[in-house]
Amino acid sequence: MCGNHAADGSPIDHHHGHAPRVFRPTPLPRSRRAFLGDVGKGTLALAVVTPLIAACSSSSDGGAVATAAPTAAPESTEPRPTVGPESGASDIPDADDDAFSDASASPEGAELRWARANLGFVSAYVLARGNSAAIVDTGVEGSASAIGGSLNSLGLNYSDVDHVILTHNHADHAGSIDAVVAEAVNATVYAGEADLGGISQSPITGLRGGEDVFGFEMIATPGHTAGHMCVIDHGAGLLVAGDAIFSEAGGVIEGPERFFADVDQSRESIKMLASLSFNTLLFGHGEPIEDRADTAVAALAASF
Repeated sequence: MCGNHAADGSPIDHHHGHAPRVFRPTPLPRSRRAFLGDVGKGTLALAVVTPLIAACSSSSDGGAVATAAPTAAPESTEPRPTVGPESGASDIPDADDDAFSDASASPEGAELRWARANLGFVSAYVLARGNSAAIVDTGVEGSASAIGGSLNSLGLNYSDVDHVILTHNHADHAGSIDAVVAEAVNATVYAGEADLGGISQSPITGLRGGEDVFGFEMIATPGHTAGHMCVIDHGAGLLVAGDAIFSEAGGVIEGPERFFADVDQSRESIKMLASLSFNTLLFGHGEPIEDRADTAVAALAASF
């Protein structure tokens, strides 16, 4: 259930007019390829910070929840590689085939790896290839240390960051932009053109959608905000959704209407995302989905 938050960040329970429908990925029979995808599960950098603004948490069934605790040091596990958007299909080549080994390669030939900075009720992400990285979203104010921990879990540090991408201008996603950029001195910052007025950082490169940044396609997904952007790696089959879609109970849902500038426009953006292929889906709010995520988004879009 979504949780509204008071000005001090403390959660206030509320209810929608009806329970949201949760759309989950379509399961497939397990294959050798699917097993290999499971083996690769890895990085999660954990830090808890005090929420500073209103935001919506994901379900208590394993999702991120709002908390008001001092910043804690990140805890990391092994880095998490990605596989292509159809990793569950039984007709995919085996891991020793060229088609499999190239499925998650960047234009430069390096595998895409990712790590999550779980900030309590919102997440930021580090996407890495070789010795270079992009950060997608910066969390609430005070999150730079946790994001640095996610970089460290991938064997990198802030000097390796070439790109910082903001999905939108809300303070739970852009609240640490100044602190992150102060650390990532080599990085170019990007955000949707229509959201630039709400972001303190300067200079910043405006996005309209269709741009290539670090091998990712920038996708305009207005609705939550006018300039909301999603980030997709087509080769690796990974989509970072920001707040275009929320996660709950292992599936996908629409975010609470009160946090959206234009619900109808948001639904059109979700329909557009439903036309894409991706296996892994990373959310601003909620637990990542790492298998056949596109089928859940397609079911959500079909319900409108």
